[in-house]
Amino acid sequence: MDLPSLRLLSAIAEAGSITAASRTLGITQQAASTRMRRLERRLGVALLVRGPRGSTLTLDGTMAAQWAAETVEAADRFDAGVAALRTAGHAKPLAIAASLTVAEYLLPRWLMTLRARDSAAHAISVTATNSAHAIELVTDRSHQLGFVETPTEIPGLLTTTVAKDELVAVVAPQHAWARRRGVSAAELARTPLVTREKGSGTRLSAEQILIDAGHEIAAPLAELPTTAAVRTAVASGAAPAVLSILAVRDDLTAGRLVRVPVTGLRFVRELRAIRSPGTSPLPPLETLLSIAARNG
Repeated sequence: MDLPSLRLLSAIAEAGSITAASRTLGITQQAASTRMRRLERRLGVALLVRGPRGSTLTLDGTMAAQWAAETVEAADRFDAGVAALRTAGHAKPLAIAASLTVAEYLLPRWLMTLRARDSAAHAISVTATNSAHAIELVTDRSHQLGFVETPTEIPGLLTTTVAKDELVAVVAPQHAWARRRGVSAAELARTPLVTREKGSGTRLSAEQILIDAGHEIAAPLAELPTTAAVRTAVASGAAPAVLSILAVRDDLTAGRLVRVPVTGLRFVRELRAIRSPGTSPLPPLETLLSIAARNG
């Protein structure tokens, strides 16, 4: 695929118009329009609705823009990875442990921003795991920095809140809850859910919020090791799940999953950076923390 065209399509979705997107990318509006027409011919799909007041994305264009953003992000990660390989022989990689939600949906963007600011920054090695294991890796000092989703205090480590994340209840389109306006927190708590394994920050956060509201938690219907596996199980109609909005946003847009409001309760959690006491982050990691706090 033509990456510049996909980058433009993604920018249109983010900026709201082809004019704003062309300005962001530093190209003329005429060049942007020509590029979009060429992309539409190649894909055989109308991406833009063109009118006297400007151009906006069609529904198909909106969906394609989300996939374009993923493709561009993957290409950028490839470039960053190759750059890291080039510098790996000159500096020992800095080690970061990150919960799966952070590692999959936030950390790549933070690292790309770091690389854009300092192309000579140390190579960074990322271990994607659950929050409990990330805490262990930072505690034994094999990793200089961690990002976790756990709702409780973490004895022996320094913590800094870098972002907030919303958890949402989701079901398959054919599930009975998909036709309802919402479910109560009590009903959600007593329903066997598809969950991540013990030690998952997402699971701990959801359970703690329900427990703090006075509800007893039903045993899970299934415990799965990855968020992707949970999403697949839910989409098949197995049972509801509570997952990060970051993880299910594309599924909701595409109609593979349906969000079910939980009445009377908000599922919001903090995403935190962790490090050992008595240590100061090396400059690249300090910059990374700053980027995370501003862009989380």
